[in-house]
Amino acid sequence: MTSVHDFTAATDRPDAGLERFPGSHPGAAPGLVARLARAKFAYTTRNVRRESLRRILPTSTSPRPRAGDLVLARILEIGQHKRLELANGRRATLFPRDEVVVCFGARYAPDQFEAEIPSHLGPCDLAAAGGVAAEMISRHQAIGSPTRLEPIGLLGDDEGRPSNLADWALGPAHPRGAARPTTYAVVGTAMNAGKTTAAASLVRGLAAAGQRVGAAKVTGTGAGGDLWLMSDAGAHPVLDFTHAGVPSTYRTGGARIAAVLETLTDHLASADLDAIVLEVADGLCQEETAALVASATFAQRVDAVVFAATDAMGAAGGVHALGALGLPVAAVSGVLTASPLAMRETRQLTGMPVLDLEALEDPQRVTEVMSSVGGPNGTGRHPALAA
Repeated sequence: MTSVHDFTAATDRPDAGLERFPGSHPGAAPGLVARLARAKFAYTTRNVRRESLRRILPTSTSPRPRAGDLVLARILEIGQHKRLELANGRRATLFPRDEVVVCFGARYAPDQFEAEIPSHLGPCDLAAAGGVAAEMISRHQAIGSPTRLEPIGLLGDDEGRPSNLADWALGPAHPRGAARPTTYAVVGTAMNAGKTTAAASLVRGLAAAGQRVGAAKVTGTGAGGDLWLMSDAGAHPVLDFTHAGVPSTYRTGGARIAAVLETLTDHLASADLDAIVLEVADGLCQEETAALVASATFAQRVDAVVFAATDAMGAAGGVHALGALGLPVAAVSGVLTASPLAMRETRQLTGMPVLDLEALEDPQRVTEVMSSVGGPNGTGRHPALAA
């Protein structure tokens, strides 16, 4: 059974994901090893044991693709995504006729694409640079047409079963001791509200206070940028939903998302940490985000919330919504903190501490604010929400 230590040992190296496909695999289809060695494997596939990929399943006989199914595809036409993110974060330039290994999945990105898993194995779209194949439903007017893919076939095992990310998901974890790390979640109004930057700054502040910090991105679409940032900020280990076998959490369902949260936090708790920082993608209006923050699992596992927003009104609405759920909101942050005026408006509307990046990275300030709510010694709600 795979453990978090196996993944971090394999993916924290600068050259992770660039290993050549092993050269000898008895039973593999003739030419497959060499073909996959030339293909560009996307970030979403980085946990896959490539020696287990033994067959290309013909598109004419393959079943309808499922979320997480691995597909070997050819680049038909370059569009919005001109590069593919590899396992180590390097963005490899794409060319027509390149062969890539990506995963089927849906995507929810108001600033880019809305996309669904197709019902066929015909031409489709590269919906995310991290390696998600899907069928575009809509796109932001500022975004170009998607890069087009032609599936060559699903990748499968010796028995002809399609290989899926779930085959390499983290197994059960065994947290150390009875006490779990204090867990902070960064939630926001929408995509690009400043959640990832706030999460990374929170990691820096906690680490500067002498705490051992791990991090995870619980929801979103498979891509490595947010994880690299949190790792660079001082978090270790750093995980995301792909470690739980999910290429994208859109259309996954509330129960599955709660299970992802449990898996990731259990594995981080097994790593001898003082604190965990979680990022929840998208905004409170997004279906999976709404289901997750309203779940009993979230309430049980999260000790304090930082809410990220682009403006004071968004912050006020988010703080009110989280307070109505009984969640322990500690502070507001996000894009709005670039404006002193927006910060002042937010304080007036919410009565909450508003922390810019400097404050989040200040060990004394962030410890003072975070200890005011949640955790074993906290009140469970910020005083501003108690009325």
